[in-house]
Amino acid sequence: MNYELRIKNYFVPLQPNSNILHYFIFMINSQDIKKGTAIRMDGSIWVCIDFQHRKPGKGNTIMIIKLKNVSDGRVLERRFNIGEKLEDVIIERRPYQYLYEDQSGRIFMNQETFEQIPIDNDLVIGHEFMKESDIVEVVSDTTDGTILYAEMPVKTILRVTHSEPGIKGDTATNTLKPATLETGVEVRVPLFINEGDLIQVDTRDGSYLARAKE
Repeated sequence: MNYELRIKNYFVPLQPNSNILHYFIFMINSQDIKKGTAIRMDGSIWVCIDFQHRKPGKGNTIMIIKLKNVSDGRVLERRFNIGEKLEDVIIERRPYQYLYEDQSGRIFMNQETFEQIPIDNDLVIGHEFMKESDIVEVVSDTTDGTILYAEMPVKTILRVTHSEPGIKGDTATNTLKPATLETGVEVRVPLFINEGDLIQVDTRDGSYLARAKE
């Protein structure tokens, strides 16, 4: 059996039949970081959510990278010199379907293997808007299989279960009122939205996007 280790775009064969456990650190150049790239920094794993190249006057080009901490959601901006080495975290993204909730947490099913696993609420971005059968993207560290986080799609459609009666003929969207959705979360909606309506919301901040069709 041949064992191979991926380093950048090269494959380095490892010695077969070895009982020694190797731990490899993958490095990435700062200019190769893109949205979705994960790095290990200051003892935590961070995911790039935005980046830009900037050349300050006559100085060298630098990378401005906005990073999000996968553990606590903190966002920060860091500057790196071109060519600066960072520890790369090889991550895997797979679709999982939300099934139900029990004492162990929210139960999800891998859409490829049908394996069912629990994921803590704190790791699910947008869980307030998640209902049974929704598909989320689960991101894990391929080094040890640790689940880093799961993420709802940016847009989802939910039914309004409670709201004060709307004003007939009022189509203004700049005046909002509270409304409770089928998952129990409360959002702000235009005055013309009524109980029973389907609406599209942004799972990142709960903002109302549009009325949805049945």
